[in-house]
Amino acid sequence: MAVLRLDEIAAKANGRILQGDPGLLVRDFSIDSRQIAPGGLFFAVVDKRDGHDFIPDARRAGAAAAVVSRDVRPPDRNFGLIRVEDTVRALQELAKSWLAGHPVKVVGITGSAGKTTTKEFAAALLGVRLRVLKSEKNLNNHLGLALSVLRLSPEDEVAVLEMAMSAAGEIRALTRIAPPDIAVITNVHPVHLEFFESLEAVALAKKEILEGTKHGGTAVLNADDPLVRKISADFAGRKILFGLAPECEVRAAAVRKSGFQGMFFELWMGGEHAGMSFPFFSESYLYNLLAAAGVARAFGLRPADLARPVSRLRPFPGRGVLVNLKRGIKLIDDTYNSNPKALESALKSLAGLPANRKIAVIADMLELGKDETVFHVRAGRQAAEAGWDLVVAVGPRSLHAAEGAVEAGMGKDRIISFADAAEAGEGILPLLRDGDLILVKGSRGMKTEIILEKIIGQIGEA
Repeated sequence: MAVLRLDEIAAKANGRILQGDPGLLVRDFSIDSRQIAPGGLFFAVVDKRDGHDFIPDARRAGAAAAVVSRDVRPPDRNFGLIRVEDTVRALQELAKSWLAGHPVKVVGITGSAGKTTTKEFAAALLGVRLRVLKSEKNLNNHLGLALSVLRLSPEDEVAVLEMAMSAAGEIRALTRIAPPDIAVITNVHPVHLEFFESLEAVALAKKEILEGTKHGGTAVLNADDPLVRKISADFAGRKILFGLAPECEVRAAAVRKSGFQGMFFELWMGGEHAGMSFPFFSESYLYNLLAAAGVARAFGLRPADLARPVSRLRPFPGRGVLVNLKRGIKLIDDTYNSNPKALESALKSLAGLPANRKIAVIADMLELGKDETVFHVRAGRQAAEAGWDLVVAVGPRSLHAAEGAVEAGMGKDRIISFADAAEAGEGILPLLRDGDLILVKGSRGMKTEIILEKIIGQIGEA
């Protein structure tokens, strides 16, 4: 964690002290008045809400100072104030300066899906040998990444940072704060298409991480994704390709699924390989692991170094967690988010798990732009073709998933539709039978965790 005097912060953030002791030491940095630690520095960011209005709240929570961009009344005479032109830019400049003063390797991770999981996997694998700082949760935008960097301590050797975007230019801005030594692109999928004219435009926005990589840096790339191959063709540095194809430097071979135990495979890195026990069900998580293994290879780790940490990995909340319920019912919590490719992978991968019946709860996928109907119809077809016994469609867009399931030959009596998650949470309970497997998946805006909570609350965990 950065520990800086008030006058140092003012200098690095291009600001000036209006009030407070220049020698005041600050050990915590926040943009949320509810989460500020005692003695911390509050950045009054102007976004959907004006952070300046919450300075009194930050002070009551223990903040020692604030960075502001307009005149404010100090909570008291001892409270420090730094005036800057733009509080967001000040936060970013402070983080950039703090990182530049520490000789750590930066791993930047982007992609349409799997960024957070890949980040967690990479940090776990590198942690075998190195002291690692990682982005907390999904702090991956122009504010979250800067806050993550400010948690860097002198003992850290690697910073594994997630870099997200919903518009062109955003990743470029993140690489200015934290230029990667190793850049990872997990995939390019139809996500955020509402804000882009095409999937190719999404790919070009992801390419910004390669353009912002340090000279002599390394790119870890999904070789099984045609758009990733295309946008990285002119990258001048070292490329570590991962995937299932034989030409990949990091690849999985002899993949064998073993029900609810997960999967077993041979991890090849160059000419070496080792057997892996991987407690995940979906192929998408295998790709996340291969991306993380590519990062590990860039740091000189070998397959034998990774077998034990790989076996200890576990799903993260909302991302494929298995919940064992009473009556032998098994629930897959994949409620964190959804997109067409991730949903397809889940439907195909989980359909092979042993169960009395398999129920796919498909909630709306958001931000898909003009082709959203096509994507939802396709999802319904995929559920029917993969062999799911029931499809529960949640939300207006998912009515098209129901249509797709019917088109693929699923009987209408096996398809149930609900207006929203709250209605589905109540309506799905009478449908459940002993030994069922239930997948719950949808975009964050659909609040599918409501369905999850209702099922768990009524059935009870085993």
